[in-house]
Amino acid sequence: MSTVAIDAGQTGMKVRISDAGGAASEMLLPGVRTHEPLLPQLVSAVRAISERSGRPIEVASFGVSGLTDRDADAEEVLRDLHEVGVRTVLLAHDSVTSFLGALGDTRGAVIAAGTGVVTLGVGRSAVARVDGWGNIMGDAGSGYWIGRSALEAVMRAHDGRGPSTLLTDVVSERWSNIEDAYIELQGSPERVSIVASFAQHVAELAAADPVAHGIGIAAARELAQSTLTALRRVADHADDGEQHVCAIGGVFRAEFITRQFETLVSSDVAHVRIEPARGSGLDGAAALPGLAAGHPLHTLIAAASVAAQCTPVH
Repeated sequence: MSTVAIDAGQTGMKVRISDAGGAASEMLLPGVRTHEPLLPQLVSAVRAISERSGRPIEVASFGVSGLTDRDADAEEVLRDLHEVGVRTVLLAHDSVTSFLGALGDTRGAVIAAGTGVVTLGVGRSAVARVDGWGNIMGDAGSGYWIGRSALEAVMRAHDGRGPSTLLTDVVSERWSNIEDAYIELQGSPERVSIVASFAQHVAELAAADPVAHGIGIAAARELAQSTLTALRRVADHADDGEQHVCAIGGVFRAEFITRQFETLVSSDVAHVRIEPARGSGLDGAAALPGLAAGHPLHTLIAAASVAAQCTPVH
């Protein structure tokens, strides 16, 4: 039996093809285009994988960035992939596959902070998603959130409403007249990635610039709050065992943010182990077919097969 696991993000789709003997190969396909219907893109990806590999695929499992209830129609994907041999389809939000990749079957919380941010907590019988609501309504502490905070600090300094900051020099390198920046950003289809790119400068300048340092510390507080909220929502009062926490994504490459995050989480939870990721989101997508029956994450997976009805995402 050949299986394909796909970690479908906006920057690329990471793919792993495995055969019954355990041999596996990987490839990278173009990312999800958010302005186009999602499911046809997933179907096209599996068809392309089958054509490249030269063999039929029986199981397809997906971890998808931004998957909504409306798009979580595993039966539709299964119908459209019948001709390449697919008999089972599993669809999950990438917070689910990030958790499985990072912590496996362990209870705890995984926070993934890149351009956006989402946290997933998993207990003995409950799951809780915290944030991941996009840059307009949420994503507190994310790369976009940090970058926007940096741009706001620069404009406050420019107006005289806030302290001077070295971030002004960074912004001036991109826009010679920083008063034009907001107009260009509003009209740019790449505005989210442009804003998020300033998070790196916040990290680089934090040691020398109090404003940048303050932004990073504020981001750490937001990330810690999301993680602690997820742990609280899945807590079993009859269980005082150790909680596992894993922080992944580009924001945590900034060591001072990671240190503050870990300090805040550790000081609030009596028995917590903060550990590095055991694997990737692609590993998590590959783990979906083998997830134990009765695991609480099953409530967040849409599944369809030729012998079963679809289980909707809640």
